[in-house]
Amino acid sequence: MRPQRTIFNLRKVAAALSAAVLSLGLLAACGSEEPAEPAASPSAATGGTFPVTVEHFFGSTEVKKAPERVVTVGYTDDQTVLAWGIKPVGMVDQYPNPPGQSPDINTQWPWVKDLWGATKPEVIMANGDAGPNYEKIASLRPDLIIAVYSEIDQAAYDKLSKIAPTVGRTKTEKEPFSAPWQDNVLQISKAVGQEAAAKEKITAIQGQLDAAKQAHPEWADKTAVALSWYKDAVAPFTTTDVRGRIVTGIGFKGTTEIDKIADGSFYTTLSPERIDLIDVDHIFVINDQADIDAIKKFELFANLPAVKAGKVSYLLDSEGPAVGAAVSQGTLPSMPYAIDEIVKSVG
Repeated sequence: MRPQRTIFNLRKVAAALSAAVLSLGLLAACGSEEPAEPAASPSAATGGTFPVTVEHFFGSTEVKKAPERVVTVGYTDDQTVLAWGIKPVGMVDQYPNPPGQSPDINTQWPWVKDLWGATKPEVIMANGDAGPNYEKIASLRPDLIIAVYSEIDQAAYDKLSKIAPTVGRTKTEKEPFSAPWQDNVLQISKAVGQEAAAKEKITAIQGQLDAAKQAHPEWADKTAVALSWYKDAVAPFTTTDVRGRIVTGIGFKGTTEIDKIADGSFYTTLSPERIDLIDVDHIFVINDQADIDAIKKFELFANLPAVKAGKVSYLLDSEGPAVGAAVSQGTLPSMPYAIDEIVKSVG
């Protein structure tokens, strides 16, 4: 898949990321395995306003009543659904789950572990798959499919909507993964009848960002960038990516020149002669330890003034406290944790 904006777990999914940059379509046909009985326990929305009609990129979808069996096809959609007390019966593996590990690493992030509890959802797509497993989705008997933070195309949407009512990405989001995190939260929350409550939570998170900015007025004159080490190159994220939005949200100035080079993507890789684009006052590196060690050995990075001055926040991605994953995901549950941790990392 294309680097799914949320999860830039670069070493683990490099091959899949590279292939998906070339194609956004989900062209996989249904598998041939026999449908299995659903393993996860359904959890219906508590409260909420229904019926509700959600406008999206592929049209509009009516959700007539509180869903009881939700499948999330977007890479992080499960997290916002969880915030409303709904445990999806099927979800995407954002980060590759180590073979044989149970429960799934994607249900164990600090900001969702308690929300999942003992529930073990079915995996309907892994990071790097050509598309979702339609047969498995159908076997889970969903009454709602959410594919908001997703790269599905019209053909994939048509297949999914034949299984159950399906809500796609926001109506104005021409490029997958390009909507602000706030828009994704509202889109998903509206589908489960929680639009009004979601607006309140977004306001609270914005207040957290504003508080960080007010507590550190010195950051207003400082430039900063979030980046990862990918395929032996520095890969900075744009100011419109959720990582860039958090960096500017807490008060730093972004680097819009990176946006121009990215040309619509949420990141770019820099050739050695363009390392000047990350010559900023503070750098946020999002990687697991092996890649952090690698970028530290990259001479052009090591010689940057910010690096020499110790103005770098190294945020472990899927390891340890997984601050990098929280920042990258930018979901309703992860944002409060991400903001607190990224502010503390600056020192």
